[in-house]
Amino acid sequence: MPVEKPDVAVVGGGPAGLMAAEVLSTAGLSVTVFERMPTLGRKFLMAGRGGLNLTHSEDFERFVGRYGAASERLRPMLEAFTPADLTAWAEGLGQATFVGSSGRVFPRALKASPLLRAWIARLEAGGVALNLRSSWTGWTAAGELAFETPDGPRAVRPRATILALGGASWARLGSDGAWAPRLTACGAAVAPFRPANVGFDVAWTPVFRERFAGTPLKNVALEFEGQVSRGDALVAGYGLEGGAVYALSAALRDAVDAHRRATLDVDLRPDLSLAQLTARLSRPRGGQSLSSWLRKAAHLSPVEIGLLREAHGMALPVAPDALAAAIKAARVVLTGAQGLERAISSAGGLAFEALAGLELKAAPGVFVAGEMLDWEAPTGGYLLQACFATGVAAARAVAERLS
Repeated sequence: MPVEKPDVAVVGGGPAGLMAAEVLSTAGLSVTVFERMPTLGRKFLMAGRGGLNLTHSEDFERFVGRYGAASERLRPMLEAFTPADLTAWAEGLGQATFVGSSGRVFPRALKASPLLRAWIARLEAGGVALNLRSSWTGWTAAGELAFETPDGPRAVRPRATILALGGASWARLGSDGAWAPRLTACGAAVAPFRPANVGFDVAWTPVFRERFAGTPLKNVALEFEGQVSRGDALVAGYGLEGGAVYALSAALRDAVDAHRRATLDVDLRPDLSLAQLTARLSRPRGGQSLSSWLRKAAHLSPVEIGLLREAHGMALPVAPDALAAAIKAARVVLTGAQGLERAISSAGGLAFEALAGLELKAAPGVFVAGEMLDWEAPTGGYLLQACFATGVAAARAVAERLS
């Protein structure tokens, strides 16, 4: 079996891998991409179903802080390929962008397919070889990369390798974490995968579940142990999910893992102070039912009134100040997190301690990028930004090595 010898093999055809391939080909290196799925960028296309939130326009220091424990590890890579750089890159592919009211950055097309098509065309024009249905199985005894393809086994001996194999969520789109045993076998530390950006279980009453499953909670503020997230959530049959929940999911998941529960305070009227809400509820109620009064005086929707009753029981306080306090802090007890099969992304993965820069200490010449690294971030553009930025960083490190 002949052994192929490109300058660089990129294993993984998602955002991190394709960005690495673009940077390397622009540097004049021969690049071959291997992707085990029948098409490129499947998870990228799935992200596009929600409008393709590329990145975020907020203050950079606040932006970096969204990566939690991995913030300082990722900082130099995010500084080298910033949200502004990502926006300019997308516009360079003919995809105009805009900043939404929340500060999130989207392509005007609000989908991923036009951007991905233009990107693949650019890669092919730059000489990047794209190999689909090519599953990486590890290394041969001689040290070559080994692949299973529709045409049989294939061996590749590049001058350098970039692994961009994804995390462990959305297995049907290609991210199943199956690479982890191969890296642990060669001595690299891999942290266990855990669900990130995921929903949580709540023991709703049957009446509330049947009536409101699938109903959004609009413009609420969620608070957990001093952390506050503002936005929308969704009542699910199993519990709560949605962007405002995902922003707190790392802390909530850790609390549920440690204590089997976490208490979330939901402010149903975050735009009103406690005093303002109390004043509204102090007006004469007349003969109106409590539900009618809450709809008119506090502008609560049926699902919000239902959540209020779930949190405080059917005997809601009637005194204006106590009722206002209940609306400002409707307590919801989370009893578990949904699994990786329902998670948008995953925590865990290849430990930074296993790396020198982005090069595997246990396998010199092998670099890594993307979600397979042990970092996590909420939705809002942070996931894609870090995938792109680590892809750029890995490619630049390889280009410098090979030069």
